[in-house]
Amino acid sequence: MLEKSDDIIVGRMRKYEYPVLARLWLAEGRPAEALALLEAALPVAEKTNRIGLVIEYEILIALAAQTLGQSEKARQSLERALSLAEPDGFLRIFVDEGGPMARLLYEAASHGIKPEYVGRLLAAFPTDIAPAPKRVEMVEPLSERELEVLRLIAAGLSNEEIAQRLVLSLPTIKWHTSNIYGKLGVKNRMQAVATARTLGVLPAHG
Repeated sequence: MLEKSDDIIVGRMRKYEYPVLARLWLAEGRPAEALALLEAALPVAEKTNRIGLVIEYEILIALAAQTLGQSEKARQSLERALSLAEPDGFLRIFVDEGGPMARLLYEAASHGIKPEYVGRLLAAFPTDIAPAPKRVEMVEPLSERELEVLRLIAAGLSNEEIAQRLVLSLPTIKWHTSNIYGKLGVKNRMQAVATARTLGVLPAHG
């Protein structure tokens, strides 16, 4: 619930100034007010097709929702921001949010959301701001052949293409892929790549 003084401030502000006020409220420990403001302003930015502003709003919505314990909402807003930002390679707009955004991006990576782009973003954070997440020990390390298959999965090759590249049968590739999923504790290719990057099995980007 916005206070009367807040209503006056908001009424006098232009749309591009809303993120400033939202950040102020987040810093003051008022995430609910920040979220209400941003959700009210977002449709206007969308209607006027101001993509950069929409991305910024979604980023701040994600941060506010995460602070309020609304993890699913935070993830959805961040995923939309990433989808809109990736084509133009936005970088600073995420990195400038510091540690809280780094933690959200690690969470996104663990869910297989935009693994290539998220990897590039995380690589851009200073190491003292975005420390590596806790390492999750695998049941057992990947074999050399499994690592080879995983690298080709990360490169975007299908199982059929991997089989041709390695001169192996398709069932053999599927068996290796199943072993990779089991060792990494994931259910699909995107999660496998994201988790492998988080663990350092694959490079964070590239």
